[in-house]
Parts: sequence; structure tokens; C-alpha cells
Amino acid sequence: MSRYLFLVLGLAICVADASEQASSKTTVADSHDLAYSLGASLGERLRQEVPDLQIQALVDGLKQAYQGKPLALDNARIEQILAQHEAQNAADAQVPQSEKALAAEQQFLTQEKAARGVRELSDGILLTELAPGTGTKPLASDEVQVKYVGRLPDGTVFDKSTQPQWFRLDSVISGWSSALQQMSVGAKWRLVIPSAQAYGADGAGELIPPYTPLVFEIELLGTRH
Repeated sequence: MSRYLFLVLGLAICVADASEQASSKTTVADSHDLAYSLGASLGERLRQEVPDLQIQALVDGLKQAYQGKPLALDNARIEQILAQHEAQNAADAQVPQSEKALAAEQQFLTQEKAARGVRELSDGILLTELAPGTGTKPLASDEVQVKYVGRLPDGTVFDKSTQPQWFRLDSVISGWSSALQQMSVGAKWRLVIPSAQAYGADGAGELIPPYTPLVFEIELLGTRH
């Protein structure tokens, strides 16, 4: 095999190291625990390096090679695939993180826009009405009382009100200020806010990476001047 079999080489090193340790300390782990530990170590690396890997195909290839059985692909094809994989990884590494984040944001917004019941506001915010409101709408200089949950695109909750909170609309992110001025008291909306209307290229500490769209469920409870 060629130098492109980096994963196999890594596994071989793990096997060699673990086997040496096991031979000198047979009481530390039995053969099952050794095999499981090797699998867990390899799985962790593969999860990071090759997301969405077809696990059954991996197991089949590993089992057939380990047992010395005929492989489903010939060596030339395996070399070709691994070379292409390494070349793609090298190309991906050259793409700036900002471009990757912007591409991921655009893909997320496109998917959200296609969902049923979603409408787009003039500034690109995506709105789904969860409950209608019948009260007044706040002005840009007003304070609003809200209950809310904020999530990242993967569903991770980064902020949540444990009780109703008051905010000045001129002190929140522009996506909130813009959307809330179009809400009536009593309304509950799901908002998908593009990063340009949130924390943009800077992000917000370790909680919100740069160029991250945000998803909020907001209930407008009251408003005052």
C-alpha cells in the first residue's frame, strides 16, 4: 500500500503499541478490552477526520484485511480513492475558515427558508409564527418584556430566559430589534437571524462562532416607552 494509507498506519501503530503493553501486562486488559479500546481510539479519530463515514463498510474492510481475505476493491482502486481523499483534505485546508462558515450559513438559511410556514422579512430574517398577538407593537426606542430561547444551527441552546426579561430595543442585536418591532404583544415567533443581523464576523466569545446564524423562539409579553 502507498503512503496514503495514513489511517491504516495509525491503526497499525496503535496495535503495535497496545500489543506490546498487553504482552507485558496481561492483567491490565483481556483480548476483548484491547480490541474495544483500539476500536474506540480509531473511531474517535475517524469521527473527527471523516464525518458521515459508512461504518459498516469500514468494518467490512477492516475485517477482510485483518483476516487476510480477498478485498472487495483491488489495491489500485484503494490507492486511487485514498489519494483523492488526501487531496481533498489538503484542498479543504486551504479554504479560509470564514469562507467555510459563510458557506455553512448560506446552506442553513436555504434549508430553513424552504420549511413550511416560513416567511422572510425585508432584512433576511426568517419568521415562523407560533402564536398570534393582539396587542400593540413596540417602537425602536421602547423596552420589551420577553421570554426566549436562543439556539445555534445545530440545536445547542446558548441562552435562555428562566423568567420574563426586559430589554431596550436599542441595546439588543439588530435582528431582535427589527423583528420585535413587527411583533404584537402576545405573539410568539420562531426567528432565524442571519449572522449579519447578529454577531457577524466577530462572534460572541466561545459561545457563538463568527458568521453563525441564530435561532430564537421569542414570546413578546409587554412593551413600554
